[in-house]
Amino acid sequence: MNWTPYYSGTGTVPEEPPLLPPPPPWRAPAPGRDRTGTGGQGDEAVLSPSPASTYQPDAGLIDAVNAALHLRRPLLLTGPAGSGKSTVIEQIAAELGLGPVLRWHITSRSTLTDALYRYDALGRIHAHNVRSMERPTASGAGRVSRRTGRATRDDLGDFIQLGPLGTALLSGGRPRALLIDEIDKSDLDLPSDLLDVLERGRFEIPELARHPRSRVTVRTVEPGTRHELRDGLVACEEFPVIVLTSNGERDFPAPFLRRCVRFDMPVLTAPTLTRIIEAHLRKADDDTATALVDTFVNRLNRGENLAVDQLLSAVHLLRGHDLQDEDQRTRLQELLLRGLGRA
Repeated sequence: MNWTPYYSGTGTVPEEPPLLPPPPPWRAPAPGRDRTGTGGQGDEAVLSPSPASTYQPDAGLIDAVNAALHLRRPLLLTGPAGSGKSTVIEQIAAELGLGPVLRWHITSRSTLTDALYRYDALGRIHAHNVRSMERPTASGAGRVSRRTGRATRDDLGDFIQLGPLGTALLSGGRPRALLIDEIDKSDLDLPSDLLDVLERGRFEIPELARHPRSRVTVRTVEPGTRHELRDGLVACEEFPVIVLTSNGERDFPAPFLRRCVRFDMPVLTAPTLTRIIEAHLRKADDDTATALVDTFVNRLNRGENLAVDQLLSAVHLLRGHDLQDEDQRTRLQELLLRGLGRA
């Protein structure tokens, strides 16, 4: 990395604005593609590796994943933020050919119903009112709709969209991969609410079960994708591959834990971090990377909360010979490796 101060803090508008440098590999917007950018140093190819190709699991995690696959159970990963928990599902989906990963990011307001499906009742009422205004009167007066096809009918399926969990439970030839991220941020009742769905792999949509048509096509969480349901029932043929992540901020009820394969993310060591840097940046044996890894491990051992991507960012910016000012180097290191506590 060649350090260049593009921002000077003077407010001076240059005659020709400089081109920004290419992003680091893990921040390029198109994973798996080569992007070319210029940062004032000539053309530089930027490789955007997918998380599946750069993640470095340890042997215990590999065993836990395979156990969950054999048992068709969700895998519950517990560890600090930035330890790579949510990346595991990317590698599983890539190696098993499960397609794009479905994601459900949990907040304190998350409910099971939101993850299964959403019914836009107000949108349906609005569409009905529009159709009523466009419908010709008995005397033939009034506006006549020129719309044809789906939009001229009261199609309930247009106003029902399956959520990430509902989409993962659709029947199909291959199971889907689902990430349920930060389950420990949920309302206290959500893990218990999940039990029946995770155990049976099915649920009913009441609005469709009461509908006069037995077959209704609904939207899924994936844009442009629809699926036909019968009698409002969503039932999987293969249990989805589910990874749940937790930062360890709360305990879960025993019935929920019994249905999961649980694994605690291992403590990061210098050899592991070196392999991660090599996977992302191709080189980790220079003095800057070695010193940053040692600093990172020492701070972790003192109980500080740091994320792996902070280390990657520091190595990416601080290696090289263009940053000669040691005070500035120290300031940048402290900036990039700032602890993730509540300060």
